[in-house]
Amino acid sequence: MEFLQLLLSGLANGCVYGLVALGFVLIYKATEAVNFAQGDFMMLGAFVMVGLVNPQFLGLNFWLAVPLALLVMGVFGYLLDLTVLRFMFGQSQIAVVILTISLGFVIRFVAGLIWGHEPLNLHSPLAFGDLRLGDVVISFADISVIVVTVLMTLFLWQFFQRTKLGLAMQAASQNQMAAYYMGIPVKRVQGAVWALAGVVACVAGILYASKGTLDISAGFIGIKAFAAAVIGGFGSLPGALMGGLIVGVIEPFASRYLPAGYSQIAPYALLIIVLVFRPNGLFSQVRIKKV
Repeated sequence: MEFLQLLLSGLANGCVYGLVALGFVLIYKATEAVNFAQGDFMMLGAFVMVGLVNPQFLGLNFWLAVPLALLVMGVFGYLLDLTVLRFMFGQSQIAVVILTISLGFVIRFVAGLIWGHEPLNLHSPLAFGDLRLGDVVISFADISVIVVTVLMTLFLWQFFQRTKLGLAMQAASQNQMAAYYMGIPVKRVQGAVWALAGVVACVAGILYASKGTLDISAGFIGIKAFAAAVIGGFGSLPGALMGGLIVGVIEPFASRYLPAGYSQIAPYALLIIVLVFRPNGLFSQVRIKKV
């Protein structure tokens, strides 16, 4: 029973990592850039939801606030690309990486100014109640995290495989200039990608805040999510989810059965092993880049 309890807890946490990792993969698949502010996107989305729902702020109904928060983060992602990232068009990937790292600091600073630095709790209907299966207890918030993450992964996988916009995003990531000559509006496509990454981050933030307290340091979850994306295979959406689940499951078992402190380094130790023996990730699909 202890094993099952640890496994369910790890899966729920891993799904949050997987959702943030999906944001990493979305940006990478469309632009071949890494957004190291993705964890801070998640944190900002969660605070936007807190601002809309909690009674000390706007106090809106939770289910009314969800689409509003998703819209806010989608617009934020699109405007960020329009006003900042678009000026990096054609620049090196390392320049974009440095920009996104700096952006993460700015987001944390602004979130602290608006919502303060004290931990807050989201007034979420997902946070009330537990499901008991014998001696195993799983919260409805954890169940919601698992279900939503699976649905989101399936939706995004189908989106990239079967929609014109998804295929245009992949074409733009293969070769921006060639995609432009083929009539694909590369800049608008990239704006749509950043908007979608903002929406996915907001979903992760809402689920994360439903599980416990929230503060501006929550954005650092992006470091574990990045490790999850690399472990799963950076260009694979299902791989990002699986990588998140692996990292999430490792943590509680390492915390329970290994000496104190080892649970913090266990995901990164696995990352090193994966990079040594399978550099493309456990679930990557190696492809030839078309030029």
